Amino acid sequence: MKKLFFIAIAFVCAVNAIGQTKADLSFKAEIANRNTDAISFLDRNTGKEVKKILVGKDGIFKDSFSVEEGFYMLFDGKEYTQLFLKNGYDLKLKMDAQKFDESIVYSGKGAVENNFLAKNAMEDAKYDYDSLLASNEEGFAKLIGEKKTADLLKLNNTKLDSKFVELQKISIERSVEGLTKYHQKGLEANKMNGTLSPSFEYDNYKGGKTKLEDFRGKYVYIDVWATWCGPCRTEIPFLKKMEEKYHGKNIVFLSMSIDKLKDIEKWKTMIKEKELGGVQVFADNDWNSQFVKDFNITGIPRFILIDPNGKIVKADAPRPSSANIQVELDALLN
Repeated sequence: MKKLFFIAIAFVCAVNAIGQTKADLSFKAEIANRNTDAISFLDRNTGKEVKKILVGKDGIFKDSFSVEEGFYMLFDGKEYTQLFLKNGYDLKLKMDAQKFDESIVYSGKGAVENNFLAKNAMEDAKYDYDSLLASNEEGFAKLIGEKKTADLLKLNNTKLDSKFVELQKISIERSVEGLTKYHQKGLEANKMNGTLSPSFEYDNYKGGKTKLEDFRGKYVYIDVWATWCGPCRTEIPFLKKMEEKYHGKNIVFLSMSIDKLKDIEKWKTMIKEKELGGVQVFADNDWNSQFVKDFNITGIPRFILIDPNGKIVKADAPRPSSANIQVELDALLN
């Protein structure tokens, strides 16, 4: 769910725009099977919390507050959904947190725009981003052009707020820019395929040092991540399932944290609390670690697949949440 959302969002500039009326926004949410007793509204660009609402004794979240017109994220303690908010809206949400995106329904003033976003999120989750990002330059240009056209056509609805349409068009443009940059970085990274991988020697969670050469004779699937990275944490359940599926096979799953040294205890705590498996190592200089620079890693999570001889199979391998990685591993390991 939302597996590529943060790739596009990372390149969306501050499009929350202008305008604020005197009347506050009124928001009410009835959430079945809720994950927490509080919901938060986050600035979509910075992730900063702008408002928190605690659940009432009646089990309903309700409050009125002033907002700057634009896009936000609603966080229920576990998952996120995108919102368009403006003063004067009287927005009501009904949702089952266990069927998050599928169950979202808005009513009241502002419902048209926000139901649009909820439906768009469902459709976007079904889009084949793996094929888009795995395509060559010509194929990518064709597919991204078709996607942009389709996304713009959805906005041909006279019921939609004009400012919403304006900001959504800007978001679409930024999304295209972000995906294009991500695709270009992938093409550049894949030039390393077939070459001998740069090595590393980093501290192991279980003690001692671990280096890439320790795994000669085995495939190595490397997850470059950090405790503060939301998309990285999203991949954890999928990575665990992969580890279970390929247990006993000729492959090692290695997670490399690029947290800052001051956060090493936070890293250790997360490994323990989330029962992370595989080999867990801590890079020596976060983003400036030599292995990270050798692979020109500028965004995480990043996955790398190394063969038993130490050569790079994929410098930018599919994520655990992608069906493509299991197809590739099945072909290599079975």
